[in-house]
Amino acid sequence: MQERSFVPRGAASLALSYDGPPRDYYFLLLPKLTLLAFTSALEPLRMANQVTGKELYRWYMMTGDGAPVICSCGITITPDTRLGDVPRDATAFICGGIEPLESTSRRAVTWVRRQHAFGCRVGGICTGAFALARAGLLDGRRFTLHWENQPAFVETFPDLTPTEMLYEDDRGLLTCGGGSAATDMMLGLIERDHGAGLAAIVADMCLHGRSEIRAVPQRSAYSAAIGSRNPRLLAAVEYMREHLEEPVDMAQVARHIGLSRRQMERLFRRHAGVTPAQFYLDLRVARAHALLNETGLSVAEIAAATGFASSSQLSQRFRRRYGASPAAYRRGWARPEGAD
Repeated sequence: MQERSFVPRGAASLALSYDGPPRDYYFLLLPKLTLLAFTSALEPLRMANQVTGKELYRWYMMTGDGAPVICSCGITITPDTRLGDVPRDATAFICGGIEPLESTSRRAVTWVRRQHAFGCRVGGICTGAFALARAGLLDGRRFTLHWENQPAFVETFPDLTPTEMLYEDDRGLLTCGGGSAATDMMLGLIERDHGAGLAAIVADMCLHGRSEIRAVPQRSAYSAAIGSRNPRLLAAVEYMREHLEEPVDMAQVARHIGLSRRQMERLFRRHAGVTPAQFYLDLRVARAHALLNETGLSVAEIAAATGFASSSQLSQRFRRRYGASPAAYRRGWARPEGAD
């Protein structure tokens, strides 16, 4: 690998009395990785070096064959090296993104299993948990991944249950939900290595409102869309999400949140602009969309997993939402490049 400096110059500074060796991080970049999640993990390491003027951390990028990789946003990253063993005292992250099943190669799974066996600390960023699961490293562990990809993950690995936290660190196995959750995870590691003062100034450098503990749920897309903190509304949405495979009727949802059906109707119309039944149906169709994109399940299996009586019933609802049948929609997606 080419020699380079890991200590850039900057205006902010923090005196740190540390003269030990740097900690090394290796990032395996999978095809169609999420650029935001990757850089959100890498930049805190750079900023820690910059504000202290010390080489506290070093970082290296890898791909399966050493060739450039294209992110989900279309940006190309040239790695430092091809896949290979890393030092035992290093940390190895698998950085995933969209279409995780197709983008996670056998080579990546074998590599992360091998690094873990050799005593290296390993982790997954965004959908990197798919590779960790395939490598058999998540059994009996707390872990997480981006909320958007959790339905497909659970269908693919029914014996594994991700948490909804921003990030998890279970006995050295690190996972995060991607996006700015990667920054929270790295700030936690920086604080463990060098104290709260350094973690605080790095958070300020990132202009990041740090979540002080990892036990902060990833914000649901649904609650974000609704833009409401009404506890009964959010309880209804969560109850619906828990019953997508075996749908419940609206009277049961209303009883669960302690409202009459008419009161619940008014609540949804006021905050979501739709009836509870319409909202529930949208949740199920959106789940079908996620499973269609990120699993190899048949349309019939997806229909069953989202509470539709038949493939034709799902197809009818899906076509209204996305303008094509599930089968036609799936045929329209190109396979990712470089997933060897």
